[in-house]
Amino acid sequence: MNYLAHAYLSFNDQSLIVGNMIADYVKGKHWQEYDPGIQQGIQLHRAIDTFTDTHPVTLAAREYFQASCGRYSAVFIDIVYDHFLANDTSIFSEQSLSAFTRQIYRTVAQQHDILPPVFQQVFRHMQQHDWLYGYRLMDGIYKSFSGIVHRAKFLEVTADAPFQVLKQHYDELADHYSTFFPELVAFVKTYPH
Repeated sequence: MNYLAHAYLSFNDQSLIVGNMIADYVKGKHWQEYDPGIQQGIQLHRAIDTFTDTHPVTLAAREYFQASCGRYSAVFIDIVYDHFLANDTSIFSEQSLSAFTRQIYRTVAQQHDILPPVFQQVFRHMQQHDWLYGYRLMDGIYKSFSGIVHRAKFLEVTADAPFQVLKQHYDELADHYSTFFPELVAFVKTYPH
């Protein structure tokens, strides 16, 4: 799952939100340097990633991207899942998504001084370009894909390749999300924190 899902799956717990958002930028045992609530968010993020990456539905969804994106398929699926979450009318309306994303930005910004330096830079761009809301829009997804392609060392395609896969298999990928996401929510609700 990508940033929007990690934020949503923190269920409005401010410490979990911060930990969940920064987890990919906290290496090794440095997670132990944070307050217990943020530590729990970091651990929750890692548990969500493991659940997602090993789930049969996610593995099947990745197959669509495998031919053009190889091992980066997992990254593109994370963004695709955020797109479907942002458009999931059982969770967000256009207005509630906008309000939710503003609240997440406020929560993370309040902890600016403890954010990992690299994430501080990422967060500045995230907030400035409203990534979390942008996942709702196809243009936002294309921009996210472009960012991945730009940073990927061993991916020799443009963002057009995964974007075409998304457009071509949109309904099937939406079905994968609809099957998978409720199971992820149930997993997180039973996760100890």
